[in-house]
Amino acid sequence: MASVATGADIGTTVGVRRRRYMERKSLIALLLFLPPALILFTLFVVLPMVDAATFSFFDWNGYGPITDFVGFENYADVVTHRNFGPAIRNSLIVVAVSLLIQLPLAMWCAIALSERGVHINVLRVLFFLPYMLAEVAAGLIWKFVYDGNYGLLPAIGSAIGVDMPFVLGDKLWVIPAIMLVITWKYFGFHMMIFIAGLQSIPGEVIEAARLDGVKKWQIVRHIKIPMIRSAIVISVFFAITGALQLFDLIIPLSNGGPSHSSHTIVTFLYQFGILRMKLGFGGAVSVILFFACVIVALAYRRILFRVEQN
Repeated sequence: MASVATGADIGTTVGVRRRRYMERKSLIALLLFLPPALILFTLFVVLPMVDAATFSFFDWNGYGPITDFVGFENYADVVTHRNFGPAIRNSLIVVAVSLLIQLPLAMWCAIALSERGVHINVLRVLFFLPYMLAEVAAGLIWKFVYDGNYGLLPAIGSAIGVDMPFVLGDKLWVIPAIMLVITWKYFGFHMMIFIAGLQSIPGEVIEAARLDGVKKWQIVRHIKIPMIRSAIVISVFFAITGALQLFDLIIPLSNGGPSHSSHTIVTFLYQFGILRMKLGFGGAVSVILFFACVIVALAYRRILFRVEQN
C-alpha cells in the first residue's frame, strides 16, 4: 500500500511540475508577443482615437498649435450639416442591402456550392475573386462599366437599342448602382463563411434526415441553417460594421456625387473634414461614428445573449 501511495504521490508531483512548466512557457510567450502587439495597437488605434476626440473640441486646420477651443460647436455643425442626413441614410441603405440581399444571396450560393467537386471549387473561386480585388481597383473597374460615353453599360444599351442613363451622374440611379457593386464585391466573402459552417455539419446528421424522408428544403431550413448559427452571427456583424465604415469603394466610383448625394458617413468625413482642412469637424464626425459602431456592437451582443437565453 505504501508503494502504491508513493507512486501516486510521484505522479501528482510530476503533473504539478509539468503544469508549472507549461504555465511558465505560456508566460514567456505572452511576455514576448504581447508588448509589440500592445505597442502597435496603442500607436495606430488608441492614440489616433484620442487625437480625433481632442480635435473635435477645437477649430483646427491641421497646421500650427491647437488653441482655438470651440467646445461642442463642431458636433452641432455636423448634426446640422445639410449633407450629413443623406450620408446617414446612405449608410443605412448599405446596411439594409447587405442584410436583405447580400447575405441571402451568399447563403443561397453557399448551400448550392457546399458539396465537394472540381467544378464546385471553380465556381467558389469565381464568386470569391471580387472580394480579393482591391476596393479602389473594383471602384475604377465599375466606374468604367457605368461610364455613359465609353463604358460597358451604354455599349450593351446600344446593342439592344436602349438608351442607358448616366447612372453615376443621376441622383436616382447612383445609389442602386453602388449597391450592385457592393453586393458583387462582398457576397463572396460571406459565402465562404457560410460554406465553412456548412462543411462543419456532421454528414451523419444530413444522411439520417434523408433516410427519414426529409425533403431538401426542410433539411436546409431545419437542420443546416440552425446548425451554422455562429457563422451567420459573424457574417451579420461583419456586414453591419463594414457598411458603417464603407469608404474606399465609394471614392473611386462616385466620389460622393452627384451633388454629394452618394456620401456615406466616412466619405462625408473625408470630403468635409479632411479635404477641406477642418480637422475639428472631421474629428467630431469620427467620434460620432465611433460611438455608433460601439452602440451597434453592444446592442448586437445583447440581442444575441437574449436569443441564447431563450
